Amino acid sequence: MKRIVLFLATNLAVMLVLSVTLNILGVNRFISDQGLNVQMLLIFSLIVGFAGSIISLLISKPMAKWSTGAQIIDPQAPGGPRESWLLDTVHQLADRAGIGRPEVAIYEGEPNAFATGAFRNDSLVAVSTGLLDSMTEEEISAVLAHEVAHIANGDMITLTLIQGVVNTFVVFFARIVGYFVDRVVLKNDKGLGIGYYATVIVCEIAFGIIASLIVAWFSRQREYRADAGSAQLLSSREPMIRALARLGGLTPGDLPKSFEASGIAGRGGLGAMFATHPPIPARIHALQQMPVS
Repeated sequence: MKRIVLFLATNLAVMLVLSVTLNILGVNRFISDQGLNVQMLLIFSLIVGFAGSIISLLISKPMAKWSTGAQIIDPQAPGGPRESWLLDTVHQLADRAGIGRPEVAIYEGEPNAFATGAFRNDSLVAVSTGLLDSMTEEEISAVLAHEVAHIANGDMITLTLIQGVVNTFVVFFARIVGYFVDRVVLKNDKGLGIGYYATVIVCEIAFGIIASLIVAWFSRQREYRADAGSAQLLSSREPMIRALARLGGLTPGDLPKSFEASGIAGRGGLGAMFATHPPIPARIHALQQMPVS
């Protein structure tokens, strides 16, 4: 239920921002009697394309806390030795990575962990109770280093920018094709006909699938980089290799779709090309090929 409410609330927020912005800028009229205004359409596409991804990034921390029920560890009063160790470990890793100390949280669930936040110096690292209960401290440290590496690499911001770019192209080209079908194929010269709207919907679905492939490919590459970052922060690749081997024998916990790609492990999408995480054996192999420092 939280996921549904979260999804609806995010979309309502995006629609509100778009409506106000487009009305103020007057860029919601890119088709007139004179034809298609490509420059106006591009501006419209940029606004629509980047609005959702940027808003999602800016509210990613509160979304993550709410949707997972994550409990933030109070740095001044951690609740026991495990929380103290977890907090100290994340802070030490953050100091090594040269980023601000993130908030640290624990949430109930099967083995998984994630990092999120709009800024490198104002982020969140959360781990599940399932991961804490099923791994050794060395393995947990490797997972935490992986998440800190995500933050240090600026992965959340980069992924947002890539999502915004591909969204822009989806919106832009869907309307170009829709206009062509409506005016050239169906010979409609009186405003926008049903051909335009039907074509835009079909093209947005088709182009959106292609865009998802691009975003998923980048997400898989950033997982390899974060694994390597974990090895660098711990001055050894073995802890991350052991952590991945342990994860390979566990069932990773689900994360909300809005930041599923931020987790340490995922189930993948409709197929390997849509998966946000590479297969565990491939990640282990990549680490084994790293030069020994």
